[in-house]
Amino acid sequence: MEKLVVTGPTPLKGEVVISGAKNAAVALLPATLLIDGVCTIENLPNISDIKISCEILEKLGAKITWNNKNSITIDTTNITTTTAPLDLTSKFRASYYIIGAMLGRKGEIEVGMPGGCKLGARPIDQHIKGFEMLGATVNLDRGTIYAKADKLKGAPVYMDIVSVGATINVMLSAVLAEGTTTIDNAAKEPHIVDVANFLNTMGADIRGAGTDVIKINGVKKLHGNATYSVVPDQIEAGTFMLAAVATRGDLTLKNCITKHLESITAKIVEVGGNVEDYGDSIRVWCDKRPSGANIKTLPYPGFPTDLQPQMGVVLSMANGTSRINESIWDSRFQYTQELNKMGAKITAEGKNAFFEGVEKLHGAPVYSSDLRAGAALVVAGTAAEGVTEIYNLEHIDRGYENIEEKFRKIGAKIERVTE
Repeated sequence: MEKLVVTGPTPLKGEVVISGAKNAAVALLPATLLIDGVCTIENLPNISDIKISCEILEKLGAKITWNNKNSITIDTTNITTTTAPLDLTSKFRASYYIIGAMLGRKGEIEVGMPGGCKLGARPIDQHIKGFEMLGATVNLDRGTIYAKADKLKGAPVYMDIVSVGATINVMLSAVLAEGTTTIDNAAKEPHIVDVANFLNTMGADIRGAGTDVIKINGVKKLHGNATYSVVPDQIEAGTFMLAAVATRGDLTLKNCITKHLESITAKIVEVGGNVEDYGDSIRVWCDKRPSGANIKTLPYPGFPTDLQPQMGVVLSMANGTSRINESIWDSRFQYTQELNKMGAKITAEGKNAFFEGVEKLHGAPVYSSDLRAGAALVVAGTAAEGVTEIYNLEHIDRGYENIEEKFRKIGAKIERVTE
């Protein structure tokens, strides 16, 4: 069993180079299945979810060449099967993008029910509704999803709720469909724009990504023979921004799009941190105990649910009482139990968590319940007095590339230990 051992407190100082966006990359890889040819993807985060995605693509018949640890060339000319390995697809949430891509490419696909972090009910009904509107039939049976379409045809699709996954999945299935598909009430996250830009580079005709309405004019073929770079990861950037505040440090983040970070920047300033925006980099520093604040997670451009636990670390040590309202997922406050082990005073009730700020946290053995909770515990361990041992690292490794190395370069006392 591996664990991270963090000794604090340490004010984090220096520069961090932000990796490619995990949430974009896990959709871009299945999107390559729509290409009858070869493409190269650069700035890929070197994380476990990407490695599993590549393994799934290879099982379907793709040929993958690693150019370096952050760049691959994919040849999807010969897709040989429409059955994805159930054991692999059930390991992480984004495997459902294979459904939309394979419906578009082959007209059928069988995958395992997607897994991933346990954040409460995570239905895929909006995905299925979109596929069915385009002419597919979808059956769920004993942990397996089977989707088939004789011919996909463009149609209007209205999302009953704003869903990032469903927006991308319907977009994937519509790219090669006959006619025009319009997605109303579409999600607007940066990685949706990134997937649309990637597909357009390969010959798709997608308009309006990043707005409430996305229009996809079906094309006969995607040509490939292009190189695409994954957008910088706004969540990794936000994690380090909040780490600077929590540890009263001074960090400059390189390779980021500051426009994507505006909701985080606003809250950091509100709690007493300082931010300088340089367009493709950002500096965050804090030299005092932060003030309390109220947070409500919302779809982009609101405050991201994926930064809620990291913000929770800041608020646990803030002056006064704070509240977080989680409007996206049902079970995203599991990390608060671990922070309470470190001396925090947090009460979680349903979709709300109340923080009575303490002056300092203390090291303790803690367990990562999901990807972002794990990152939050690393931040907490760096800010806390004493030694913190963090377990269940497989969650963290799904979304953060070399997290201990990046923290170590900015002064953290952190090491990965095998028990």
